[in-house]
Amino acid sequence: MTDKIASVHWEGQGKKGIGSISTQTDALKSYPYGFASRFEDDRRGTNPEELLAAAHAACFTMAFSFACDRAGFATAAIDTQAAVRLVMKDGGFLIDRIGLRLEANVPGIDEATFQKLAAGAKQDCPLSKALASVPEITLTAVLRK
Repeated sequence: MTDKIASVHWEGQGKKGIGSISTQTDALKSYPYGFASRFEDDRRGTNPEELLAAAHAACFTMAFSFACDRAGFATAAIDTQAAVRLVMKDGGFLIDRIGLRLEANVPGIDEATFQKLAAGAKQDCPLSKALASVPEITLTAVLRK
């Protein structure tokens, strides 16, 4: 395994500053972010919570697919959404909740096995483990027929 690298360049002060995020793979290349894209409704940039949501959804989805493989089920399609909530608490900011929503087509699986594999994937996903300090990480898992 190798390190996965992302970098940020920031110019300016606080609310007036603007940053850019780049990743080693160039999936993001000088992608903008700043106060407006984080705390207001500026959709011209991203923010750390959105990136965290994307990373968690991606990691969990792979963990679920791998869990299904190990159990003898081939996943046909998986859609996952992660919602990361940033709140003000005690004069600072805190991520207090991540809500995962999984919808998947898994031929031949029954509901109980599906739910068990989804819960296990949530627990075993490396990003779920890294985010263990988040007070609430929920999962809604829907088996599509």
